[in-house]
Amino acid sequence: MTVMEQRGAYRPSPPPAWQPRTDPAPLLPDAEPYRVLGTEAAAKADPELLRRLYGQLVLGRRYNTQATALTKQGRLAVYPSSTGQEACEVAAALALEDRDWLFPSYRDTLAAVARGVDPVQALTLLRGDWHTGYDPYEHRVAPLSTPLATQLPHAVGLAHAARLKGDDVVALAMVGDGGTSEGDFHEALNFAAVWQAPVVFLVQNNGFAISVPLAKQTAAPSLAHKAVGYGMPGRLVDGNDAAAVHEVLTDAVRHARAGGGPTLIEAVTYRIDAHTNADDATRYRGDAEVETWRAHDPVRLLERELTGRGLLDEDAVAAVREDAEAMAARLRERMNQDPALDPMDLFAHVYAEPTGQLRAQQELLRAELAAEAEEGAAR
Repeated sequence: MTVMEQRGAYRPSPPPAWQPRTDPAPLLPDAEPYRVLGTEAAAKADPELLRRLYGQLVLGRRYNTQATALTKQGRLAVYPSSTGQEACEVAAALALEDRDWLFPSYRDTLAAVARGVDPVQALTLLRGDWHTGYDPYEHRVAPLSTPLATQLPHAVGLAHAARLKGDDVVALAMVGDGGTSEGDFHEALNFAAVWQAPVVFLVQNNGFAISVPLAKQTAAPSLAHKAVGYGMPGRLVDGNDAAAVHEVLTDAVRHARAGGGPTLIEAVTYRIDAHTNADDATRYRGDAEVETWRAHDPVRLLERELTGRGLLDEDAVAAVREDAEAMAARLRERMNQDPALDPMDLFAHVYAEPTGQLRAQQELLRAELAAEAEEGAAR
């Protein structure tokens, strides 16, 4: 006698006809990345917005090159450059309202600066001076996240809490293609879709997770296709087209604010520089590949559009570049000043109520510093 043949055994009735909870068709991304520059859609773009995007792109490019140079001078411990990805960085910052929150990854220093964070304070973490160099509440920019994708559940939690409180707030969370292989990415998308949280996920697909190409991370048609598995729309956009990225992000933010729930956006871009100053990119990619992407440079794309339409002349280009050089000079000057650091700050802002172990470590360090001071005074 089988279990199902026993008296009183549970006998399931035939299941009802299965129906999908959500029509997947509207959630699927387009077959090709959305573009504006060089298409008929460019004529409808706001000229003032395009000029503002261009100014921020030029500043961002100079910021990246200057920060990279500071690593070679020993003024930064590490710098993950976003050269080639500036369109994503700038568009993410400009698509948000002041009341919204930005959740950056470690490579998104430029997005934080474009959002209003002081350029030196944005580099403090990468200098090794502090847990984070700025007040997250001042510009509503979460701390730069070095562990991959951990900022994504935080963004969902903040967005969900804001909606429960009745606050008109959207969270925009940035992550690289490598971060989509982390469990935090999938957990964040699942919670966001179930809760219909007002959050936008921006994946900057720059081709590599350090040295691992995207093809070795996923077999999906695109990263944007992952959205349908969680019940949210996916968008695919040319990540080097600043106007297109800004438009897609703005639409997603507006959709989230109106109660439409989350959106996953994949911006197809490329990391021109190495992963960080500690990486040798020539070991896993060739110069020809990099040069191909240089021809699709986000700064040149927008400059070509603006000059071709008579919206930008040589004087305006020169003025923007002068502003960028002035910013770089100020950054060099301030970064060349040795900061006054208090070792006891290691214990500040770790816990609201320090643990016993943390207090013991704090007293041990205090005693060591006092002993060093006495020894120095005796010499």
